[in-house]
Amino acid sequence: MVRKNTSGDGGDDFEDPMAEGADEEPEDNEEGLDDEEGELETDDPDEMIEEEGELGEAGESAEPQASESVLAMKAEIEAAIFARDAAPKEAFAAGEAYGGAQNIVGVGIGTPEIDFESFDLAGPGTPVLNIYVVEKCSVDDVKRSLFDDYSVHGAAGDDVAVNVIPTGPIDALAHRFRDRPAPGGISIGNVRRNSAGTLGCLARGRRSPRNRRVLLLSNNHVIALSNAGRVGDSLVQPGRLDGGISPRDRIAILERWVRIDFGGRTNYVDCATGWCWHRRVRRELVYLSAGRRRYFRVSNRPIACRVGMIVGKSGRTTQLTAGRITDCNASIRVNYGAGRIARFRDQITIRGLRGDFSRPGDSGSLVWHYSSRRNPVGLLFAGGGGYTFANKIGRVLNALDINLYT
Repeated sequence: MVRKNTSGDGGDDFEDPMAEGADEEPEDNEEGLDDEEGELETDDPDEMIEEEGELGEAGESAEPQASESVLAMKAEIEAAIFARDAAPKEAFAAGEAYGGAQNIVGVGIGTPEIDFESFDLAGPGTPVLNIYVVEKCSVDDVKRSLFDDYSVHGAAGDDVAVNVIPTGPIDALAHRFRDRPAPGGISIGNVRRNSAGTLGCLARGRRSPRNRRVLLLSNNHVIALSNAGRVGDSLVQPGRLDGGISPRDRIAILERWVRIDFGGRTNYVDCATGWCWHRRVRRELVYLSAGRRRYFRVSNRPIACRVGMIVGKSGRTTQLTAGRITDCNASIRVNYGAGRIARFRDQITIRGLRGDFSRPGDSGSLVWHYSSRRNPVGLLFAGGGGYTFANKIGRVLNALDINLYT
């Protein structure tokens, strides 16, 4: 269960960053910042995570109950997909870049929808394999590739149901108005780079001295520049791509992030926090309605995802959108540019209800259950082909040692 922060909520209790006069390119440890801040390694995140089911609503399963054979095939396909990163690089002609094995970029487990027209022998609603592909292809093509290129013979049978989900290349989404105090769902960025992502929401540390800080939550690749950021970097709202400059638009400084591994080890989260001047930010999220800014609050009590759950988000590019969770246990390869590929496991897949759930620039958005309570579910970080991927919020909070302040 998420632990509660016992310090008061009064604004006078909060400490502001001690870097008001800092340069835009500070040293790794600014005066007034704790030595422990900065990038964090999560070699075995499961040791940090409490039972994910404790975050869920009573009687609800976090993911579909798949058969042992489906779970075994998912594990086998996952291992084969990730093994490609360790193999020698090959050259491909432009028209062959996504042929065969190269076309498959992820695997998960979900409940088939009518438009997939793929049902397990046990009947409609039975969990089946989700196969994520760059370019649209048939179920037969995917099964042929699983058999020929991956040697996953069990998935080739006619009695094995598969959802083929075209995403395009799965890219990390990072790249428009100024608002004070700044709400969640709005453009933000690290002043070092001409880009923009989304301020997800506010948080507070779970222990001293961070429990006296107002923190903003977003992605590592948005505010910590995919591990290249430095503690004390100026975080501006809006992001530089949208015209933000420092110190005029600075609302926070980079405080902590979980390192993204590009060397073949497993990642579970893409997340980071900034230490805010507490009067420059607000706990509400924002969306536009008839050209006017509307503000709303979300719950500070996370819940676990479940397949079929309707979720929402407010983000820098597509603003307020709704989608349906189609997978709560996806393993994907995410392209961060410059030849860097990161492997992620245990991710949430979301499909927009009316168009795309997200687009580039929406990274960092908080994903919440689309209900009056608006309980947080995930942290949006990647997408492609109309599908969005999010980290589970329980993993994010534990990895950064924070509670939501919403």
